[in-house]
Amino acid sequence: MRKILFILSLFVLSAQSAVAASRIEIEALFDLLSMDAMFEVMREEGLVYSDDLADDMLPGGTGPGWQNIARRIHDPAKMRTIVQAEFEASFGDADAAPLLDFFASETGQKIVALEVQTRRAFLDEAVSDKALELFHERQEPYDPHLQAIADYVEANELIEYNVTGALNSNFMFYRGLVEGGAFAMSEQDILREVWTGEDDTRVETRDWLFSFLMVAYEPLNVEAIASYVDLSKTTEGQALNRALFAGFDEMYKAISLSLGMALARQMQGETL
Repeated sequence: MRKILFILSLFVLSAQSAVAASRIEIEALFDLLSMDAMFEVMREEGLVYSDDLADDMLPGGTGPGWQNIARRIHDPAKMRTIVQAEFEASFGDADAAPLLDFFASETGQKIVALEVQTRRAFLDEAVSDKALELFHERQEPYDPHLQAIADYVEANELIEYNVTGALNSNFMFYRGLVEGGAFAMSEQDILREVWTGEDDTRVETRDWLFSFLMVAYEPLNVEAIASYVDLSKTTEGQALNRALFAGFDEMYKAISLSLGMALARQMQGETL
């Protein structure tokens, strides 16, 4: 009996060690991906969006009170906690080694830095508008650099993942408004409302993705982008992509629900 207990205890300890090692690898991967810097940029994006929501939906528009609420909702530490938990669950027992090797390389670090830098630059609407204009101009004639970007988008199913994420976030925002008492809608009503915007969301997503990646990857040669595409097509690359979208999807759903509920309370407060 003691021998059985000893063996069981060894199994538990080894299992815990495996989980700990996996978490260490994920922490290292998050560091290489500059996730904390990306969360800060996403927070700034969220605060701008929150101001726009208030200006559209509150008679008094945005203000210090609403901005404080928005800052609490867009807490980078909470955002990371949600994303990392979902990432770990989705990534499972996938091999992180090839990913760590790639993103620790000069090419990998350059890609990450360019993505964060461009995402931050896109906080300026004039920059993102100009990028979209340039993207539309470059679609014809054939552009090998843009084709490499298209290969990357296709390999990672970026349009589908982002459209799904946007629709999920919109659904949770409406649910927040309903749960907060702003108005009454059934779940079917919400779904119908969200899906009416699917076509527009798809077009906007495609335009944003290509204009963003076109600017971000401009300093990269076609070979560097192709190496990223090759990684994306591997089992490990697909696991990374699924895990990242699982994490960000959960994060944006939580934020959208909180924004909807908070906005509903503000709407009711101003009505009274």
